[in-house]
Amino acid sequence: MGKGKIAAQCSHATLACYKTILRADPSHPMLQRWERLGQAKVALKVDSEEDMLLLQAQAVSLGLCAQVIHDAGRTQIASGSATVLGVGPAPKSKIDEVTGHLKLL
Repeated sequence: MGKGKIAAQCSHATLACYKTILRADPSHPMLQRWERLGQAKVALKVDSEEDMLLLQAQAVSLGLCAQVIHDAGRTQIASGSATVLGVGPAPKSKIDEVTGHLKLL
């Protein structure tokens, strides 16, 4: 994916995670904290879709919101392809349990 496509997919993941938690509990303290402290986001690299799906399963097993984004197929990527994984908002220590070994994109 090109840089712009990656940015768009990451934006979709951020919004998907936020909306998932918001729908479940509009007054969730983690959402309020995340909003108050600047909505931190970090882009990390995985080697494969399989690795990404394993990370999603690990995140969910820890009680974290984890949303895989599937592309609509209008530009660079085949329709339905899993492109990015959003995890959080959550405490950094919890997210690091899932992603702490990954390198920055």
